[in-house]
Amino acid sequence: MLMVTAVLLGFFGYVIFRFSQPDMGVLYTDLSLQDASQVVKELETRNIKYQTRGDGQTILIPRNDIPRVRMEMASKGLPSGGGVGYEIFDKGDAFSSTSFVQNINHLRALEGELTRTIRALGRVQNARVHLVMPERKLFERDREPPRASIVLKLRGELDAGQIRAIRHLVASAVEGLKPERVSIVDEGGRLLADGAQGEGGAAGAGSEERQTGMERRLKSQVEEIVASVVGNGRARVQVNAQLEMNRVESRSETFDPESRVARSTQSRTETAVTSEPREQGVSVGNELPGAQGQGGQGGSPRDTSNKNEEITNFEISRTTRTEVLEGGRLRRLSVAVLVDGIYARTAAGETSYQPRPQEELDRIGALVRTAIGFDRERGDQVEVVNLRFADAPQTVELKEQGLMQQLLTFTKEDVLRAIELGVILLLTLIVLLTVVRPLLKQVFAADVPAKGGGDQPPGGGMQALPGGGMQTLPPGSDPQQMLSGPLGPNESPSERMLALAQIKGQIKAQSVEKIGSMVQQNPADSVAVIRTWVHDQPASA
Repeated sequence: MLMVTAVLLGFFGYVIFRFSQPDMGVLYTDLSLQDASQVVKELETRNIKYQTRGDGQTILIPRNDIPRVRMEMASKGLPSGGGVGYEIFDKGDAFSSTSFVQNINHLRALEGELTRTIRALGRVQNARVHLVMPERKLFERDREPPRASIVLKLRGELDAGQIRAIRHLVASAVEGLKPERVSIVDEGGRLLADGAQGEGGAAGAGSEERQTGMERRLKSQVEEIVASVVGNGRARVQVNAQLEMNRVESRSETFDPESRVARSTQSRTETAVTSEPREQGVSVGNELPGAQGQGGQGGSPRDTSNKNEEITNFEISRTTRTEVLEGGRLRRLSVAVLVDGIYARTAAGETSYQPRPQEELDRIGALVRTAIGFDRERGDQVEVVNLRFADAPQTVELKEQGLMQQLLTFTKEDVLRAIELGVILLLTLIVLLTVVRPLLKQVFAADVPAKGGGDQPPGGGMQALPGGGMQTLPPGSDPQQMLSGPLGPNESPSERMLALAQIKGQIKAQSVEKIGSMVQQNPADSVAVIRTWVHDQPASA
């Protein structure tokens, strides 16, 4: 009885405890130890029940209190994300702090704000940012550029574009920081971005990223257009793009002799007249200008000379061309397309394979050439090959769910709740069958009041059969009357007397058993009654 009582108390205590617990929901997850301790401290101050899971990184509280608690935590800046932001200046005294402390606080605040911004990205679970801000030098040539290092805890993989976006995000937030000076490392120690390779290394990395991005873009385009013909998952595409990494700068100057323009013209005309005079004496008059010979005598015939000079300067047209070819030009493109055949189901239910016709492959090749911008002079190649894949397609017939199927579609929470209720019902059934039912059976079997002087039960009794068996007497019947009735065809008076004796013996045995159980249940009262009988017996004698 003690064991049964303990089991009953434990069972009903579990049921009461389980149904008295509130429905718990997730308040925060993936918290740092510092943030988790601060949040737990605030919950204990407000006397709010909580549970922790996952080494304390996940905190659960009653679901009805989640919105209110989140707003209260946000008003106090929790969770802080493992670092402090610009709210650090709200707690200090700006007048008593030195410039060194102010600079350190500014650096901590900037690192904390960048950490929060990076953690807001989809695939970043946690981040830590370190900034190196060199002191200002007197001369600009002695100035060192700032640097940054970032450690990321990721939920997945980051592609080159996302890594470049993080570098530009940090570089834009810090004055004088360049994206190629930012190093990024994940939680596994892999170097995602090298900040010590310099501008040349950054240019090379940019060319590789450009090549990878071009191949990925072309592959996606080709797969999309081929899958629309052969089906999803029934085509494999590989693209190889060869880029020209060298940077070429060329200059050319061209003169056109047929195209000329007169730039300047210069004309000059000269006329000269000369004559020889006759021989005469030399005198002062002859030497004077305009003097004529004496006596009207003339000289010899005069000599006249004319000179014309013209100079024309022409400008010939000239073309100067400077061409700079940056690295990353597409030099050659190769595309390989592998398509699967045609599958059909026979009458026997087996899957048969048929290769695709060559005409269909030619059309697929023409579509691929058009999609990638095929250039034969550049040396591009496109190959479309039909081969059977190792894994045959699985034909699954999708049927629309009926009303009963929709009702029978359970979520994970519904299944767990049903299992919990099933366990409780099973325990209840076990308790009823193993504890309650035997107790009720014992009570009803022992609580049979005597009828007719206490020799027989009111609901009838047992009658002995001639063959030695027993039969149940009908309710309200008297064994003495039944024995005094007419005899049966095969029954004798002695057999009736024996049956009556057996019935009376059974009734007495039940009475004795009932008295024994009463004595066991109340031993003190039984002892008192017996003592009373013992003391009363000599007096009556």
